[in-house]
Amino acid sequence: MEKTAQGYTDLAIHIATTYGLNILGAIIILMIGWQMAGWAQKAVTKILTKSAKIDITLTSFFASALRYIILIFTIIAVLGKFGVETASLITLLGAASLAIGLALQGTLSNVAAGVMLLIFRPFKIGDSINAGGQAGTVKNLGLFITEMATGDNVQIFVPNSQIWGSSIQNLSAHATRRVDLVIGIGYDDNIDDAIREIGHVIAGDDRALTSPEAALFVGELAQSSVNIVVRVWTESGNYWPLKAALMKNIKHKFDEKSIRFPYPQHDVHLIKEAEKDKAEKT
Repeated sequence: MEKTAQGYTDLAIHIATTYGLNILGAIIILMIGWQMAGWAQKAVTKILTKSAKIDITLTSFFASALRYIILIFTIIAVLGKFGVETASLITLLGAASLAIGLALQGTLSNVAAGVMLLIFRPFKIGDSINAGGQAGTVKNLGLFITEMATGDNVQIFVPNSQIWGSSIQNLSAHATRRVDLVIGIGYDDNIDDAIREIGHVIAGDDRALTSPEAALFVGELAQSSVNIVVRVWTESGNYWPLKAALMKNIKHKFDEKSIRFPYPQHDVHLIKEAEKDKAEKT
């Protein structure tokens, strides 16, 4: 028993004397590398945050990427202290990356799409978009998925490849938007009176911009109505409130002025059988 204990002690002393400095050096390298990775991430975040041209999504991406790069080199340096051939290790990592890439093609396509979205920035966090068959406000853009919130605050995660592979509508890209309405009136109503009353409704709402000026014109002589096209510019944040208010107030104004909203209708002409027979004999 004593011989066994002595053997373990001798083994521990041998390991300590042979590898002690390497172990100590590896620990020091690991601690320094870990600290440098965290420091570099904070420094990059602080520097990029000061730039108005770089949004928070790019800042987070670059800071995280730099941290992981430093950690990878730190791990390689630690392994080098134990005699591991770093060149062989890098070759092995490359082969493993290739195998993993072939197995995770769909996931890597999301990464590639995420990088493209970060480079071209068709939208930023806080924008309202229609993309990938979904509509909502962008909450976060990651390497794999984009997080969105719908108008009723439902959380949606959309793969980046699905967004990058489809058309993207950014509803928040410009400061102003145009509200388009089609208002139908009866054929017996006066078109000029209807256009004038719609103009009064628009002028009474401060959210409607005067420049560009609102456009009102007859767009179509439809089957049951004369359709008046209404185009009003407003700030992007006022788009939906103004649209709802215009539809409501135009209805009230038309009711006040006895201007009709026609129902779809057809004129049916009936011919009595006797008159029909008489006509046929004649």
